[in-house]
Amino acid sequence: MVFFITLFKALLTQIIGLFGIFFVFGFVLYKLQEWTQKNYVRSIGWRGLYWTAWFGTPIHEWGHVFFAKLFRHQVQAVALFKPNQQTGGLGYTEHSYNSKSFYQSAGNFFVGAAPLIWGSLILFLMLYFLVPNGKEIFTNLKNTPDSLVSVWQMLKLFFINLFTPENLHAWNFWLFLYLSFCIASHVAPSKPDQKQMWRGFLMIVLVLTVINILTLLMKINITDYILKLNNYLTTLVTIFIYTTLISFLHFLLSTIILRPFGRK
Repeated sequence: MVFFITLFKALLTQIIGLFGIFFVFGFVLYKLQEWTQKNYVRSIGWRGLYWTAWFGTPIHEWGHVFFAKLFRHQVQAVALFKPNQQTGGLGYTEHSYNSKSFYQSAGNFFVGAAPLIWGSLILFLMLYFLVPNGKEIFTNLKNTPDSLVSVWQMLKLFFINLFTPENLHAWNFWLFLYLSFCIASHVAPSKPDQKQMWRGFLMIVLVLTVINILTLLMKINITDYILKLNNYLTTLVTIFIYTTLISFLHFLLSTIILRPFGRK
């Protein structure tokens, strides 16, 4: 019994440490995206999504294509922007993989999470190159908040630094803001993407369980070694936080501007 408790604790710690950020930020961004899109649909109809989808959807699909190829999946068909009001789809990427390959099977997790990773990286690059003080803003985001007070301070500092007089008078800032809203509206993994993430995640957990059983039998605890990988995830966490802030800003503005025009 002690062995299984130790195994469970080790697996839980490793899984949260390595994959927790994907599930937490994925869920938050999915809800913000859902609420924002509802604001558009309720006010100007389903075609109102085109306002952001023409740019955001191709970024979403390119993320799937990139990670599908990275994990050696066969990409069979891609529609970067093909709205279908009946299904609610705006684009798609069809691919297949060898279920006997652990690499390809585990890759399903990253292919499903691809829009979150890819879209967030594009958002960061736009912040860095399009916003006059973008580098300063990103530097201020590096301190990961550890309380509600620090979250509020980060939010306040982010908006103060983003909407400076210098930025408001720069054309590239407004281009950045619009394109950022386009990406933020379509950065979260869709429901089919989430199912694919779970397929890959279960394969990873299965293999991780076997590895932990073997190492624990040899009196070796690999948790500390695995958690050291968190050092490489710090930058990704910062980028996810920034993406969440942009998504929240878009939701807030769409609520203020579009909600009064909501259809009865």
